[in-house]
Amino acid sequence: MKTRVAVVYGGRSGEHEISLRSAESIVKALDPARYETVPYFISKDGRWNPRPILPEPGANPEIDVVFPVVHGTFGEDGTVQGLLELADVPYVGPGVLGSAAAMDKEVTKRLLRQAGLPVGEYVVRFRGALHDGELPFPLPVFVKPANLGSSVGIAKAKTPEQLAAALEEAARFDTKVLIERAIIGREFEIGVLGNRESRRASTPCEIRPKREFYDYEAKYLEDSTEIDLPARLPPAKIAEMQRLAVAACEALELEGMTRVDFLMDGESLDLFVNEPNTIPGFTSISMYPKMWEHAGVPYPALLDELIALALARHERKRATRFEK
Repeated sequence: MKTRVAVVYGGRSGEHEISLRSAESIVKALDPARYETVPYFISKDGRWNPRPILPEPGANPEIDVVFPVVHGTFGEDGTVQGLLELADVPYVGPGVLGSAAAMDKEVTKRLLRQAGLPVGEYVVRFRGALHDGELPFPLPVFVKPANLGSSVGIAKAKTPEQLAAALEEAARFDTKVLIERAIIGREFEIGVLGNRESRRASTPCEIRPKREFYDYEAKYLEDSTEIDLPARLPPAKIAEMQRLAVAACEALELEGMTRVDFLMDGESLDLFVNEPNTIPGFTSISMYPKMWEHAGVPYPALLDELIALALARHERKRATRFEK
C-alpha cells in the first residue's frame, strides 16, 4: 500500500506564499509509486480546505504521516505540531518543544548560550517599550521580530533614526523584538538531518547577497544573490560548523530537519550560530534540499528519509505511558 502523506501548507503568517511554493515542490518530488498525497491548504485567515485534521487519536484514518510546510507563525512555532500530537499522527520535523524554542529567536539564543555555543550579542525590546534603555553595543545593528522567518520584518540600522523606524516595523510582526550587534563578515547555511540518535550535518553553503543583507527580496524576489555550494572554507572550519550545527539541534531538541544559519566574523573568523529554521524552504531554489543533494542525498531521497524519520519517532513514542 502507498503511504498517505498529508501536506499541510499555506497558513496565516507573512510566509504564506513561500509555503505554497514549498508544498508544490514537495508534492512534485514525492514518488507517486510510493506515496499518495493528501493536500491540506490553510488560507491566510486560518481556514482549512478540506476540513482540518481532527485532534483525536484514530480520527484521521486517511493519513499515515503529515508533512507540515507552514512556515513561520502558526505552523513552525509548535502550534501545528501540538495539533498533530493530540491527533496521534506522525509528522515530519521537530516536535512541539523544539519548534517553539527555535521559533523564538531570543529563547533560542538563551538555550544555545547555556549549552556553551557561540551566539552574537543582543538585547530584547517589547511592544510598548521599544525605545527604552541604551544599547550595550554600537551601531550598526540588526532588528528582528523574535518570532518570524524568511527575513520578514528584519532591518539593518546604522543610525538612531533607522533604529527607531526598524523597531516600529519589527513590532508590527511580534510583541517581542530582538536587537543584535551586527557581525560584519560572511553568512553560511547548513542542513541537519536525523532524529536524536542519528543527527548529521550536510555540506554548508555561503550566501553572498548583493543587497545590504540576505533579506526577503534577496531570498525570493531577486536573482542577484550568489551562492557558493560548497562553501569555500578550510576543511577544519567546515567540520567546526557541522559540529556546532548538530550541537545546536541537540541543545534545542530538534529532530527530523533543521537548517542552521551561521555568521562568521570577518576579522576573527569566529563562527556564531545565528538561528535555526525548523521548517526550511523546499522551493526550487531553497538551500536545504540543495545542500543535501550536494552531500549525496537527492531531493526525492531526502523526502523519503524525512518521512521515515517521522514514522520512526512516532513509533518510539508509542511506548510512552500517560497513565498509571
